[in-house]
Amino acid sequence: MLRTELAFYVGCLNLHHQLARKGEPNCFPLPAHSGERKHSFVGLYDVCLALRLEQSVVGNDIAADNKNLVVITGANQGGKSTFLRSIGSSQLMMQAGMFVPANSFSANICNRLFTHYRREEDVTMKSGKLDEELSRMSGIVDDLTTDSLLLFNESFAATNEREGSEIARHIVSPLLEKRIKIFFVTHLYEFARCLYDRKMENATFRRAERQPDGTRTFKLVEGEPLETSFGPDLYEKIFGADALFSGR
Repeated sequence: MLRTELAFYVGCLNLHHQLARKGEPNCFPLPAHSGERKHSFVGLYDVCLALRLEQSVVGNDIAADNKNLVVITGANQGGKSTFLRSIGSSQLMMQAGMFVPANSFSANICNRLFTHYRREEDVTMKSGKLDEELSRMSGIVDDLTTDSLLLFNESFAATNEREGSEIARHIVSPLLEKRIKIFFVTHLYEFARCLYDRKMENATFRRAERQPDGTRTFKLVEGEPLETSFGPDLYEKIFGADALFSGR
């Protein structure tokens, strides 16, 4: 048992050394009671991405105290999923007594942490993608407790916009009533817009920033959901501008 526990601390030291060698910031977090709603940080980044890349990674700032819901929309390949990973990993690191990959970080303790990410098509063809998503969601609900943290990444997009948005609304609303903290990355405009128009005091809305020329900054800025995810940017990048305008 001593060997196992020491291995954890040696791993923490090795990770700290690697981040310091790259010049990436880190800090000791300020945890808050699970009954509070606190989530504020400066320069938070995905530690796994930082270990894979030679260059520095882009960090994000958020002040989401007293919020139960953070909805993240915006451009494709704008850093939304990466940001969501940074939320989950930083929460785990804080609650394990570790440092956190950020300049500053404070969040309430969560009783449990769950993720609901899209998965690839079932190769056995035993169920469709939406059926599989809903089955996993049912399993998560069975284990949820008050003051848990739940991370959604493009969930319920396996059906059309209207149905996916309706499903998402019917799931998120009761979760908020049960004091579940939610970060939700989505391309479902109807879902995000409906929540935004309700002007909920316990919700904040972030959007992956996109420059006028299509450049992604990988920063999340406060802003209302947009109807487009700027898919043509990626089409033009892969196939070229001529293909985009000629229809080839």
